Amino acid sequence: MNSRKIPRFMIAAPGSGTGKTTIVCAVLKALMNKGLKVAAFKSGPDYIDPMFHSRVIGAKSRNLDVFMLGKEIVSFLLAKNSADVDVSVLEGAMGFYDGMGKTSDASAYDLATTTDTPVVLVVNGRGAALSIAAMIKGFKDFRKDSHIVGAILNNMNPMSYIFYKDVIEQETGVKLLGYFPIMQDCNFESRHLGLVTAAEIGNLQSIVDRLAAQAEKSLDLDAILELANAANDLNYIDHSVEKLEACKIAVADDKAFCFYYQDALDLLKELGAELIPFSPISDKELPKCDGIFLGGGYPELYAKDLEANTSMLASVKAALENGTPCYAECGGFMYLLERYKDNDNTYNWVGYLEGESALTSKLQHFGYVNLEAQEDNVLTPQGGKINAHEFHYSDSTNNGKCFSVKKASGRGAWECGNASSTLYAGYPHIHLWGNKDFAINFVKACIKKKHSL
Repeated sequence: MNSRKIPRFMIAAPGSGTGKTTIVCAVLKALMNKGLKVAAFKSGPDYIDPMFHSRVIGAKSRNLDVFMLGKEIVSFLLAKNSADVDVSVLEGAMGFYDGMGKTSDASAYDLATTTDTPVVLVVNGRGAALSIAAMIKGFKDFRKDSHIVGAILNNMNPMSYIFYKDVIEQETGVKLLGYFPIMQDCNFESRHLGLVTAAEIGNLQSIVDRLAAQAEKSLDLDAILELANAANDLNYIDHSVEKLEACKIAVADDKAFCFYYQDALDLLKELGAELIPFSPISDKELPKCDGIFLGGGYPELYAKDLEANTSMLASVKAALENGTPCYAECGGFMYLLERYKDNDNTYNWVGYLEGESALTSKLQHFGYVNLEAQEDNVLTPQGGKINAHEFHYSDSTNNGKCFSVKKASGRGAWECGNASSTLYAGYPHIHLWGNKDFAINFVKACIKKKHSL
Protein backbone atom coordinates (compact mmCIF):
# COMPACT_ATOMS: atom_id res chain seq x y z
CA MET A 1 0.00 0.00 0.00
CA ASN A 2 1.26 3.44 -0.97
CA SER A 3 0.36 6.75 0.62
CA ARG A 4 0.65 10.25 -0.80
CA LYS A 5 -0.20 13.77 0.31
CA ILE A 6 -2.68 15.08 -2.26
CA PRO A 7 -4.49 18.37 -1.56
CA ARG A 8 -7.99 17.77 -2.92
CA PHE A 9 -11.69 18.52 -2.57
CA MET A 10 -14.94 17.60 -4.27
CA ILE A 11 -17.70 19.95 -5.38
CA ALA A 12 -21.05 18.12 -5.14
CA ALA A 13 -24.73 19.05 -4.94
CA PRO A 14 -28.12 17.80 -3.74
CA GLY A 15 -29.17 17.14 -7.35
CA SER A 16 -28.54 17.81 -11.02
CA GLY A 17 -29.10 21.29 -12.40
CA THR A 18 -27.71 23.15 -9.41
CA GLY A 19 -24.76 24.64 -11.28
CA LYS A 20 -21.97 22.24 -10.26
CA THR A 21 -20.16 22.31 -13.58
CA THR A 22 -20.40 26.10 -13.84
CA ILE A 23 -18.96 26.57 -10.36
CA VAL A 24 -16.28 23.90 -10.89
CA CYS A 25 -15.12 25.70 -14.04
CA ALA A 26 -15.12 28.99 -12.16
CA VAL A 27 -13.08 27.56 -9.29
CA LEU A 28 -10.61 25.79 -11.61
CA LYS A 29 -9.90 29.00 -13.50
CA ALA A 30 -9.74 31.11 -10.34
CA LEU A 31 -7.22 28.72 -8.78
CA MET A 32 -5.14 28.85 -11.95
CA ASN A 33 -5.27 32.63 -11.81
CA LYS A 34 -3.61 32.30 -8.39
CA GLY A 35 -0.70 30.56 -10.11
CA LEU A 36 -1.64 27.05 -9.00
CA LYS A 37 -1.32 23.90 -11.08
CA VAL A 38 -4.66 22.12 -10.98
CA ALA A 39 -5.92 18.62 -11.84
CA ALA A 40 -9.60 18.02 -12.58
CA PHE A 41 -11.73 14.90 -12.19
CA LYS A 42 -15.37 13.93 -12.73
CA SER A 43 -17.32 11.38 -10.72
CA GLY A 44 -19.19 8.84 -12.83
CA PRO A 45 -19.25 7.98 -16.54
CA ASP A 46 -20.04 11.40 -18.05
CA TYR A 47 -17.87 12.45 -21.01
CA ILE A 48 -19.02 16.04 -21.45
CA ASP A 49 -18.28 17.75 -18.14
CA PRO A 50 -14.59 16.70 -18.29
CA MET A 51 -14.39 18.43 -21.68
CA PHE A 52 -15.30 21.69 -19.94
CA HIS A 53 -12.73 21.02 -17.20
CA SER A 54 -10.10 20.30 -19.86
CA ARG A 55 -10.75 23.50 -21.78
CA VAL A 56 -10.38 25.48 -18.56
CA ILE A 57 -7.18 23.93 -17.23
CA GLY A 58 -5.51 23.19 -20.57
CA ALA A 59 -4.95 19.55 -19.65
CA LYS A 60 -7.15 16.47 -19.83
CA SER A 61 -9.69 15.96 -17.08
CA ARG A 62 -10.24 12.40 -15.84
CA ASN A 63 -13.23 10.25 -14.91
CA LEU A 64 -13.29 8.45 -11.57
CA ASP A 65 -16.12 5.91 -11.76
CA VAL A 66 -16.35 3.56 -8.79
CA PHE A 67 -18.61 1.08 -10.60
CA MET A 68 -16.71 0.81 -13.87
CA LEU A 69 -13.24 0.93 -12.35
CA GLY A 70 -13.53 -0.44 -8.82
CA LYS A 71 -12.29 1.31 -5.70
CA GLU A 72 -8.63 0.27 -6.00
CA ILE A 73 -8.27 1.60 -9.55
CA VAL A 74 -10.13 4.82 -8.70
CA SER A 75 -7.69 5.58 -5.88
CA PHE A 76 -4.71 4.62 -8.06
CA LEU A 77 -5.81 6.88 -10.95
CA LEU A 78 -6.47 9.79 -8.59
CA ALA A 79 -2.97 9.42 -7.16
CA LYS A 80 -1.38 8.91 -10.59
CA ASN A 81 -2.99 11.97 -12.14
CA SER A 82 -2.51 14.21 -9.10
CA ALA A 83 1.26 13.92 -9.15
CA ASP A 84 3.05 17.25 -9.54
CA VAL A 85 -0.07 19.42 -9.09
CA ASP A 86 -0.94 21.82 -6.30
CA VAL A 87 -4.58 20.80 -5.88
CA SER A 88 -7.02 18.30 -7.35
CA VAL A 89 -10.67 19.24 -7.88
CA LEU A 90 -13.31 16.53 -8.19
CA GLU A 91 -16.83 17.19 -9.52
CA GLY A 92 -19.63 14.98 -8.24
CA ALA A 93 -22.32 13.52 -10.49
CA MET A 94 -26.09 14.00 -10.06
CA GLY A 95 -27.16 14.27 -6.43
CA PHE A 96 -24.44 13.56 -3.87
CA TYR A 97 -25.95 10.28 -2.67
CA ASP A 98 -27.49 9.22 -6.00
CA GLY A 99 -26.00 5.87 -6.98
CA MET A 100 -27.23 2.61 -8.44
CA GLY A 101 -30.89 1.92 -7.88
CA LYS A 102 -31.92 2.61 -4.29
CA THR A 103 -28.33 2.69 -3.02
CA SER A 104 -25.49 5.20 -2.83
CA ASP A 105 -23.13 2.75 -4.57
CA ALA A 106 -21.08 4.47 -7.31
CA SER A 107 -22.38 7.88 -6.23
CA ALA A 108 -20.33 11.01 -5.62
CA TYR A 109 -20.58 10.12 -1.93
CA ASP A 110 -19.12 6.69 -2.69
CA LEU A 111 -16.20 8.33 -4.50
CA ALA A 112 -15.64 10.80 -1.65
CA THR A 113 -15.49 8.01 0.94
CA THR A 114 -13.37 5.78 -1.30
CA THR A 115 -10.76 8.52 -1.74
CA ASP A 116 -11.28 10.21 1.66
CA THR A 117 -11.92 13.54 -0.07
CA PRO A 118 -13.43 16.64 1.64
CA VAL A 119 -16.70 17.74 0.06
CA VAL A 120 -18.07 21.22 -0.69
CA LEU A 121 -21.82 21.15 -1.27
CA VAL A 122 -23.34 23.54 -3.83
CA VAL A 123 -26.86 24.51 -2.74
CA ASN A 124 -29.37 26.54 -4.73
CA GLY A 125 -30.17 29.51 -2.50
CA ARG A 126 -32.79 31.06 -4.75
CA GLY A 127 -36.12 31.54 -2.99
CA ALA A 128 -34.91 30.07 0.31
CA ALA A 129 -33.64 31.31 3.66
CA LEU A 130 -33.24 29.16 6.80
CA SER A 131 -34.35 26.17 4.74
CA ILE A 132 -30.87 26.29 3.22
CA ALA A 133 -29.51 25.23 6.61
CA ALA A 134 -31.94 22.31 6.74
CA MET A 135 -30.78 21.17 3.31
CA ILE A 136 -27.09 21.36 4.20
CA LYS A 137 -27.53 19.73 7.61
CA GLY A 138 -29.66 16.98 6.15
CA PHE A 139 -27.02 16.09 3.56
CA LYS A 140 -24.18 16.33 6.05
CA ASP A 141 -25.87 14.11 8.63
CA PHE A 142 -27.51 11.62 6.24
CA ARG A 143 -24.32 9.56 6.52
CA LYS A 144 -21.84 9.91 9.38
CA ASP A 145 -18.94 9.79 6.91
CA SER A 146 -20.43 12.28 4.42
CA HIS A 147 -17.14 14.23 4.27
CA ILE A 148 -19.19 17.44 3.79
CA VAL A 149 -17.13 20.23 5.36
CA GLY A 150 -18.12 23.29 3.32
CA ALA A 151 -20.89 24.77 1.19
CA ILE A 152 -21.35 27.32 -1.58
CA LEU A 153 -24.71 29.02 -2.13
CA ASN A 154 -25.63 29.40 -5.79
CA ASN A 155 -28.11 31.90 -7.27
CA MET A 156 -27.79 34.05 -4.15
CA ASN A 157 -27.55 37.81 -3.87
CA PRO A 158 -24.74 39.19 -1.70
CA MET A 159 -26.93 40.87 0.91
CA SER A 160 -28.90 37.68 1.59
CA TYR A 161 -25.67 35.70 1.83
CA ILE A 162 -24.22 38.08 4.40
CA PHE A 163 -27.48 38.15 6.37
CA TYR A 164 -27.91 34.36 6.62
CA LYS A 165 -24.28 33.19 6.69
CA ASP A 166 -23.81 33.08 10.47
CA VAL A 167 -27.08 31.31 11.27
CA ILE A 168 -26.54 28.71 8.53
CA GLU A 169 -23.07 27.95 9.88
CA GLN A 170 -24.35 27.76 13.44
CA GLU A 171 -27.21 25.42 12.53
CA THR A 172 -25.14 23.10 10.34
CA GLY A 173 -21.57 23.16 11.61
CA VAL A 174 -20.56 23.58 7.95
CA LYS A 175 -18.44 26.52 6.84
CA LEU A 176 -19.93 28.65 4.07
CA LEU A 177 -17.27 29.30 1.46
CA GLY A 178 -19.08 31.96 -0.54
CA TYR A 179 -21.87 32.45 -3.01
CA PHE A 180 -22.59 32.84 -6.71
CA PRO A 181 -25.18 35.31 -8.00
CA ILE A 182 -27.51 34.55 -10.90
CA MET A 183 -25.40 34.87 -14.07
CA GLN A 184 -27.77 34.27 -16.99
CA ASP A 185 -25.17 35.00 -19.64
CA CYS A 186 -22.86 32.29 -18.28
CA ASN A 187 -25.13 29.24 -18.62
CA PHE A 188 -24.10 26.21 -20.67
CA GLU A 189 -26.64 24.82 -23.16
CA SER A 190 -27.95 21.24 -23.13
CA ARG A 191 -29.12 18.66 -25.68
CA HIS A 192 -30.28 15.02 -25.64
CA LEU A 193 -27.09 13.58 -24.13
CA GLY A 194 -26.49 16.44 -21.71
CA LEU A 195 -24.57 19.69 -22.10
CA VAL A 196 -23.34 20.68 -25.52
CA THR A 197 -19.63 19.95 -25.83
CA ALA A 198 -17.12 22.58 -24.78
CA ALA A 199 -15.78 22.88 -28.34
CA GLU A 200 -19.21 24.02 -29.57
CA ILE A 201 -19.32 27.12 -27.35
CA GLY A 202 -17.44 29.78 -29.27
CA ASN A 203 -17.23 32.22 -26.36
CA LEU A 204 -16.43 29.60 -23.72
CA GLN A 205 -13.19 31.25 -22.65
CA SER A 206 -14.94 34.57 -22.19
CA ILE A 207 -17.64 32.89 -20.09
CA VAL A 208 -15.03 31.10 -17.96
CA ASP A 209 -13.10 34.35 -17.45
CA ARG A 210 -16.27 36.03 -16.15
CA LEU A 211 -17.02 33.06 -13.91
CA ALA A 212 -13.49 33.12 -12.50
CA ALA A 213 -13.71 36.84 -11.83
CA GLN A 214 -16.91 36.23 -9.89
CA ALA A 215 -15.30 33.36 -7.98
CA GLU A 216 -12.41 35.59 -6.99
CA LYS A 217 -14.93 38.17 -5.77
CA SER A 218 -17.48 36.05 -3.90
CA LEU A 219 -15.79 32.75 -2.96
CA ASP A 220 -13.29 32.27 -0.14
CA LEU A 221 -10.63 30.58 -2.26
CA ASP A 222 -8.09 30.59 0.58
CA ALA A 223 -10.53 28.70 2.81
CA ILE A 224 -11.22 26.22 0.00
CA LEU A 225 -7.49 25.59 -0.34
CA GLU A 226 -7.19 25.17 3.43
CA LEU A 227 -9.73 22.35 3.46
CA ALA A 228 -8.06 20.81 0.40
CA ASN A 229 -4.70 20.85 2.17
CA ALA A 230 -6.29 19.34 5.27
CA ALA A 231 -7.29 16.21 3.34
CA ASN A 232 -5.80 13.00 4.72
CA ASP A 233 -3.06 11.28 2.76
CA LEU A 234 -4.47 9.14 -0.06
CA ASN A 235 -3.85 5.40 0.27
CA TYR A 236 -3.59 3.45 -2.99
CA ILE A 237 -2.15 0.35 -4.63
CA ASP A 238 0.08 0.75 -7.68
CA HIS A 239 -1.50 -0.82 -10.80
CA SER A 240 1.06 0.33 -13.37
CA VAL A 241 1.37 -1.78 -16.55
CA GLU A 242 4.40 -2.93 -18.53
CA LYS A 243 4.92 -1.82 -22.12
CA LEU A 244 4.30 -4.51 -24.74
CA GLU A 245 5.53 -3.32 -28.12
CA ALA A 246 5.12 -0.26 -30.30
CA CYS A 247 2.10 -0.06 -32.61
CA LYS A 248 -0.11 2.63 -34.11
CA ILE A 249 -3.79 3.09 -33.33
CA ALA A 250 -5.87 5.63 -35.26
CA VAL A 251 -8.35 7.39 -32.95
CA ALA A 252 -11.39 9.21 -34.39
CA ASP A 253 -11.30 12.71 -32.95
CA ASP A 254 -13.60 15.44 -34.23
CA LYS A 255 -17.03 16.97 -33.61
CA ALA A 256 -18.79 13.68 -34.34
CA PHE A 257 -16.52 11.38 -32.31
CA CYS A 258 -15.22 12.90 -29.11
CA PHE A 259 -16.31 10.68 -26.18
CA TYR A 260 -13.19 9.12 -24.67
CA TYR A 261 -11.91 8.38 -21.20
CA GLN A 262 -8.46 9.95 -21.10
CA ASP A 263 -7.07 7.33 -18.72
CA ALA A 264 -8.19 4.59 -21.14
CA LEU A 265 -6.31 6.31 -23.97
CA ASP A 266 -3.29 6.70 -21.70
CA LEU A 267 -3.44 3.00 -20.87
CA LEU A 268 -3.14 2.15 -24.56
CA LYS A 269 -0.12 4.47 -24.79
CA GLU A 270 1.48 2.95 -21.69
CA LEU A 271 1.12 -0.47 -23.34
CA GLY A 272 3.09 0.81 -26.34
CA ALA A 273 0.49 2.28 -28.70
CA GLU A 274 1.05 5.54 -30.53
CA LEU A 275 -2.36 7.20 -30.84
CA ILE A 276 -2.92 9.00 -34.12
CA PRO A 277 -5.98 11.30 -34.21
CA PHE A 278 -8.01 11.54 -37.41
CA SER A 279 -11.31 13.07 -38.47
CA PRO A 280 -13.96 10.90 -40.14
CA ILE A 281 -15.61 14.17 -41.17
CA SER A 282 -12.74 16.02 -42.84
CA ASP A 283 -9.76 13.69 -43.44
CA LYS A 284 -9.67 11.87 -46.75
CA GLU A 285 -8.54 8.51 -45.42
CA LEU A 286 -7.28 6.68 -42.36
CA PRO A 287 -3.72 7.39 -41.29
CA LYS A 288 -1.33 4.47 -41.53
CA CYS A 289 -2.18 2.34 -38.52
CA ASP A 290 -2.30 -1.11 -36.95
CA GLY A 291 -5.65 -0.57 -35.20
CA ILE A 292 -8.67 1.73 -35.07
CA PHE A 293 -10.52 3.24 -32.09
CA LEU A 294 -13.92 4.77 -32.88
CA GLY A 295 -15.38 6.41 -29.77
CA GLY A 296 -18.85 7.74 -29.17
CA GLY A 297 -20.12 11.26 -29.66
CA TYR A 298 -22.72 12.91 -31.85
CA PRO A 299 -22.42 11.30 -35.32
CA GLU A 300 -26.16 11.83 -35.83
CA LEU A 301 -25.60 15.60 -35.89
CA TYR A 302 -23.06 15.25 -38.69
CA ALA A 303 -24.69 12.42 -40.65
CA LYS A 304 -24.58 14.28 -43.96
CA ASP A 305 -20.93 15.29 -43.54
CA LEU A 306 -19.95 11.72 -42.69
CA GLU A 307 -21.80 10.40 -45.74
CA ALA A 308 -20.21 12.99 -48.00
CA ASN A 309 -16.69 11.87 -47.05
CA THR A 310 -16.83 8.82 -49.29
CA SER A 311 -13.06 8.34 -49.40
CA MET A 312 -12.91 8.00 -45.61
CA LEU A 313 -15.85 5.58 -45.60
CA ALA A 314 -14.07 3.44 -48.17
CA SER A 315 -10.77 3.67 -46.30
CA VAL A 316 -12.29 2.48 -43.01
CA LYS A 317 -14.19 -0.35 -44.68
CA ALA A 318 -11.11 -1.50 -46.57
CA ALA A 319 -9.01 -1.49 -43.39
CA LEU A 320 -11.58 -3.61 -41.55
CA GLU A 321 -11.90 -6.03 -44.45
CA ASN A 322 -8.11 -6.33 -44.38
CA GLY A 323 -8.22 -7.44 -40.74
CA THR A 324 -7.23 -4.21 -38.98
CA PRO A 325 -8.35 -4.52 -35.32
CA CYS A 326 -11.10 -2.08 -34.42
CA TYR A 327 -12.83 -1.06 -31.21
CA ALA A 328 -16.02 0.92 -31.87
CA GLU A 329 -18.47 1.97 -29.17
CA CYS A 330 -21.87 3.65 -29.38
CA GLY A 331 -21.52 6.36 -32.07
CA GLY A 332 -18.45 4.58 -33.45
CA PHE A 333 -20.48 1.38 -33.74
CA MET A 334 -23.29 3.25 -35.54
CA TYR A 335 -20.73 4.60 -38.03
CA LEU A 336 -19.76 1.07 -39.07
CA LEU A 337 -23.33 0.14 -40.04
CA GLU A 338 -24.69 0.51 -43.56
CA ARG A 339 -27.04 3.40 -42.91
CA TYR A 340 -28.23 6.03 -40.47
CA LYS A 341 -31.88 7.12 -40.72
CA ASP A 342 -33.14 10.52 -39.57
CA ASN A 343 -36.90 10.66 -40.13
CA ASP A 344 -37.30 10.54 -43.93
CA ASN A 345 -33.60 11.02 -44.63
CA THR A 346 -31.18 8.11 -45.00
CA TYR A 347 -27.39 8.48 -44.91
CA ASN A 348 -24.94 5.83 -46.09
CA TRP A 349 -22.06 5.21 -43.73
CA VAL A 350 -19.19 2.66 -43.67
CA GLY A 351 -21.27 -0.47 -44.29
CA TYR A 352 -18.82 -2.96 -42.79
CA LEU A 353 -21.67 -4.22 -40.59
CA GLU A 354 -25.11 -4.97 -41.96
CA GLY A 355 -28.02 -2.90 -40.69
CA GLU A 356 -28.92 0.65 -39.82
CA SER A 357 -29.39 2.90 -36.81
CA ALA A 358 -31.87 5.66 -36.08
CA LEU A 359 -32.52 8.18 -33.34
CA THR A 360 -35.62 7.46 -31.26
CA SER A 361 -37.77 9.65 -29.06
CA LYS A 362 -36.63 8.09 -25.77
CA LEU A 363 -33.66 6.55 -24.05
CA GLN A 364 -33.16 2.97 -25.23
CA HIS A 365 -30.75 1.95 -22.50
CA PHE A 366 -29.46 4.03 -19.63
CA GLY A 367 -27.29 3.11 -16.68
CA TYR A 368 -24.61 0.77 -15.43
CA VAL A 369 -24.38 -2.74 -16.85
CA ASN A 370 -22.26 -5.89 -16.50
CA LEU A 371 -20.85 -7.40 -19.70
CA GLU A 372 -19.76 -11.01 -20.16
CA ALA A 373 -18.30 -12.33 -23.41
CA GLN A 374 -20.25 -15.18 -24.96
CA GLU A 375 -17.45 -15.92 -27.42
CA ASP A 376 -13.80 -15.15 -28.00
CA ASN A 377 -13.19 -11.71 -29.50
CA VAL A 378 -10.51 -9.06 -29.96
CA LEU A 379 -10.96 -7.78 -26.40
CA THR A 380 -11.32 -10.95 -24.36
CA PRO A 381 -11.73 -14.73 -24.45
CA GLN A 382 -15.18 -16.16 -23.78
CA GLY A 383 -16.21 -15.49 -20.18
CA GLY A 384 -14.32 -12.21 -19.90
CA LYS A 385 -16.17 -9.62 -17.84
CA ILE A 386 -16.15 -5.86 -17.59
CA ASN A 387 -18.49 -3.23 -16.14
CA ALA A 388 -19.88 -0.67 -18.56
CA HIS A 389 -22.38 2.14 -19.04
CA GLU A 390 -25.09 2.75 -21.65
CA PHE A 391 -26.75 6.05 -22.49
CA HIS A 392 -28.23 6.33 -25.98
CA TYR A 393 -31.41 7.47 -27.67
CA SER A 394 -30.58 5.66 -30.91
CA ASP A 395 -31.17 2.01 -31.69
CA SER A 396 -30.01 -0.28 -34.47
CA THR A 397 -31.24 -3.32 -36.38
CA ASN A 398 -28.00 -5.16 -35.61
CA ASN A 399 -26.97 -4.69 -31.98
CA GLY A 400 -25.06 -7.99 -31.93
CA LYS A 401 -24.90 -10.94 -29.53
CA CYS A 402 -21.24 -11.29 -28.58
CA PHE A 403 -21.76 -10.12 -24.99
CA SER A 404 -24.52 -10.81 -22.51
CA VAL A 405 -25.63 -7.65 -20.74
CA LYS A 406 -27.17 -7.40 -17.31
CA LYS A 407 -28.32 -4.23 -15.64
CA ALA A 408 -26.29 -3.58 -12.52
CA SER A 409 -29.59 -3.02 -10.74
CA GLY A 410 -30.69 -6.53 -11.75
CA ARG A 411 -33.78 -5.23 -13.55
CA GLY A 412 -33.03 -6.36 -17.12
CA ALA A 413 -30.84 -8.43 -19.43
CA TRP A 414 -30.13 -8.51 -23.17
CA GLU A 415 -27.35 -9.16 -25.68
CA CYS A 416 -25.06 -6.79 -27.56
CA GLY A 417 -21.87 -6.48 -29.53
CA ASN A 418 -20.70 -7.45 -33.00
CA ALA A 419 -17.32 -9.06 -32.54
CA SER A 420 -14.60 -11.21 -34.01
CA SER A 421 -10.89 -11.79 -33.55
CA THR A 422 -10.32 -8.27 -34.92
CA LEU A 423 -13.51 -6.37 -34.03
CA TYR A 424 -15.66 -5.20 -31.18
CA ALA A 425 -18.56 -2.88 -32.07
CA GLY A 426 -21.49 -2.19 -29.75
CA TYR A 427 -23.45 0.37 -27.78
CA PRO A 428 -21.94 0.02 -24.26
CA HIS A 429 -19.24 2.44 -23.17
CA ILE A 430 -16.42 0.75 -21.31
CA HIS A 431 -13.40 2.12 -19.49
CA LEU A 432 -10.36 -0.01 -20.32
CA TRP A 433 -9.02 0.37 -16.79
CA GLY A 434 -12.14 -1.53 -15.70
CA ASN A 435 -10.41 -4.67 -16.95
CA LYS A 436 -6.97 -3.84 -18.30
CA ASP A 437 -6.76 -7.25 -19.99
CA PHE A 438 -9.21 -5.87 -22.57
CA ALA A 439 -6.69 -3.14 -23.41
CA ILE A 440 -3.77 -5.58 -23.39
CA ASN A 441 -5.58 -7.95 -25.76
CA PHE A 442 -6.51 -5.13 -28.12
CA VAL A 443 -2.94 -3.82 -28.26
CA LYS A 444 -1.66 -7.37 -28.82
CA ALA A 445 -4.06 -7.70 -31.77
CA CYS A 446 -2.70 -4.43 -33.19
CA ILE A 447 0.86 -5.65 -32.77
CA LYS A 448 -0.05 -8.90 -34.55
CA LYS A 449 -1.50 -6.87 -37.41
CA LYS A 450 1.67 -4.80 -37.60
CA HIS A 451 3.78 -7.94 -38.06
CA SER A 452 1.43 -9.31 -40.73
CA LEU A 453 2.04 -6.35 -43.04
